[in-house]
Amino acid sequence: MPDLLETAAEPNRRRLLQLLARGEQSVTELAANFAVSRSAISQHLLVLADVGLVRARKDGRNRYYSLDSGGMRSLRESLDIFWTDELDSLVAEATALQHPHLKENPDDH
Repeated sequence: MPDLLETAAEPNRRRLLQLLARGEQSVTELAANFAVSRSAISQHLLVLADVGLVRARKDGRNRYYSLDSGGMRSLRESLDIFWTDELDSLVAEATALQHPHLKENPDDH
């Protein structure tokens, strides 16, 4: 399974997700917000579509993109899990620093 966090973390893709939060837009409309080529934006949109974060529809010669609610829900769940795990690790490290005697010494067994 592709890493949703890694995919969404790339700055251009993150910006595309922010822009699409406003509603469906064409590649041309989206590309107008970037200094990179329209082709580069299309490639980023394909990556986002491949992991299920956006969906595309074709209307004539234009392709329109919108957020995929299921993919965005999965991204949010991944973020929640990531931060829960990170916070648990920080708490464990802080506790170990405050109470070094709580560390188990393998030589004690």
